[in-house]
Formats: sequence, C-alpha cells, structure tokens
Amino acid sequence: MSAVTGGHHDVIVLGLGSMGSAAARQLAARGLSVLGLERFWPAHDQGSGHGETRIVRQSYFEGAAYVPLLRRAYEGWHELQETSGRDILTLCGGLYVGDPESKIFKGSRLAAEAHDLPHEVLDAEQIRARFPAMDPADHAFGLYEDNAGFVRPEQTILANLDLAARHGAELRYDEPARSWRGTPGGGVEVVTDQGTYGADRLVIAAGAWAPGLLADLGLALRVERQVVGWFTPDFDAVPYERWTSEELPVYIEETDLNRDIYGFPMVDGPAGGMKLAFFNTFDPADPDTVDRTVTEVEIEATRTRAQQLFPHLTGPVVKSLTCLYTTSSDRDFIVGAMPGSPQVTVASVCSGHGFKFVPVIGEILADLVVSDATAHDIALFDPARPSLQPSARPS
Repeated sequence: MSAVTGGHHDVIVLGLGSMGSAAARQLAARGLSVLGLERFWPAHDQGSGHGETRIVRQSYFEGAAYVPLLRRAYEGWHELQETSGRDILTLCGGLYVGDPESKIFKGSRLAAEAHDLPHEVLDAEQIRARFPAMDPADHAFGLYEDNAGFVRPEQTILANLDLAARHGAELRYDEPARSWRGTPGGGVEVVTDQGTYGADRLVIAAGAWAPGLLADLGLALRVERQVVGWFTPDFDAVPYERWTSEELPVYIEETDLNRDIYGFPMVDGPAGGMKLAFFNTFDPADPDTVDRTVTEVEIEATRTRAQQLFPHLTGPVVKSLTCLYTTSSDRDFIVGAMPGSPQVTVASVCSGHGFKFVPVIGEILADLVVSDATAHDIALFDPARPSLQPSARPS
C-alpha cells in the first residue's frame, strides 16, 4: 500500500459525525491544518447523528453538573444557525413527566433549582389542560421549561462540515481508519485503505466505532441498538394543531418505573408522523453487523408504552429506523487526553444524551488540542476515571 501524498497535518479528526464535525470546524477556524476522515458519507444514517430531530434541554435530570455546559452549548446552537444559514434550532418548550420521586421529574427539578433555570411545575390536571394530547397518570407531575426544543442533527453536521471546509479543513469520506499509532516524535500516524497519514495531534470522535479504535484502553464502553418510530395520531380525537411544535413541547416521561420514553411534536406536517422512542433499550450491538430491520413487535411495544401518555396515538406507523448509542459504564461522557498518549484526545459523547452538547464539545476538543486545557469543567469526563475500567459495566 502506498502512502497518500498530502503532507503532514497539525491534527487528524477520526469521525466526522456529531462531535467530529464540530471539532474539525473549531480546529480549522483556529488556523490549524486539519484532516478529517469519515468511514461513510456526510451526515450518514449508519451511526448516531441521524433521525431528523434531537432534543435540547437545560433542566437536566442526568445531573446538574451538565447545566453550565448546556448554557454554553445553547450559545453555540444560536451561533451555528446564524453562521450557517441552516434551519437547525427550534425552541418549543420541554416537559419532563413522572411520579414525584422519578428520576425524570425529580432530577429535572433539582437541576432547574440548582441553577435558577426558569421553569414551572405542573400537576396532571394542568398538563392535560395545557397539552390536550397528553393524559398522564393522576399522581404524575411535570417540569416545564420554555428554553427547550429540538435541533436537526443532519443539518447540524452538514453545517459544521461546510464551515470546516470553508476554513480550509481537508475532509475525506468513505475512508475508514483501520488503525492508528503514536510515533517516536510524539505525533501520530493513521492508516486507512488509501494510505497512511501523519499529524502532530489526533482526535478520536468515532461514535459507535470508537470502542474499536480505543481497544487498548480497556474502557467499559458498550454500543446499544436503539429503535425509533414515527406514529400517526387520531386527529378526530385531538386536532392536528395540538400535536405540532406550536402547541406541544418535546417530552420525556417515566411514571412508577414504567420505562422512560421521549419524543417530539409533529414537526414535518400531518403526514410526517410523531417521533418517539424508549430512552434506552440496553440492546448490545456491533456497529458493523447490527440488525437495522425494525420489527412489528418492536414498533407495537413502543406504541403501547407511548399510549400511556398519548392515548390517541392510534394511527398508522409512518416509518421507523435504528440508530446506535455508545454508552460508558457510568453513563457520563469521555472527553480528554488518552492516558499514556497525551497527543490523542478522546471524545465519546453519545451515552444516549450527547447530541445537545455538540457546539460546546467541539469547542472543548479544540481547546484541548491547542492548549492541552479548557476553561470548561470536564473533570466528570476524565478518560482515566475508575468507573471506566473493564470491571465496571452499565447498569
């Protein structure tokens, strides 16, 4: 195999999906020579960055420590939309429903109160009155925040790729990285089927393929197969307008441990369906061999669960798909220098809840490459933390 002619780069980014595209943009904008390598096509549907919509929210039940990063991410979302000219961000509100002790409701309230985020607490009757499509359990509560909504993942990735290229990044597609190694001078070499590339620094943001590229670290990473469906409501029972982003927020619900679901209002017209899914499936998958066929059993299980909150979700299924989540053993992100290889920066940010952080993670990765430090608090994401060892497994 002959090496590809192209000279030496300041930094190579492996993976040009959600986080890699943002990192490539930030690095190129700071004047670095950037080579981005992607195994598929731009904004592909084989990993974690597809499916038309992703929730953005700030009253974060996963942990109040994430809220400062979310605030910065929101600034980035607005800036990306303005700079790219693409339709990326819609703020339609968010509602997080559960019994008083559920992680969804209680955790969201704790995060909102800890950071003085504007919010309302609604009981079941108030939820039904404000959002007639919903019929929560009588004893459920919901935390509502105006400053929530959704972003368009494919448009986000394309916007970052466009801006990265505009700043001079070299972006190569259909070229998976087969291996990488550190070089004696403190740099890196990356091998693909087309050749070998050299750089001073390396960013690994390969999503579901990151566990293979990081195998030497022995991290307890797990790829999960997720199923998403788009369902048609009964518009005779509840008019179409009540299902749209003009009147219905994004939502997450778990009441009495009935297994959490999340979803969106109808955002692409009455024929587009209403997207929703289980929050986690815990279904392990190999990204190269995963079964991408969604079964009728899976769709009907999703519908049956969703009808506990939306009893009029009784129409045909518009479509369904699979996607991949890469989860760490403690469900927190992995962002930082690779132990033993300081010239390599790792970003495994899927974890079932990563996309809303795309702008700030891109900024953090650029900080780490350029300065080996960032002003953002990322101690929680340390790749060397004990909970990532192979003995630690997702619960």
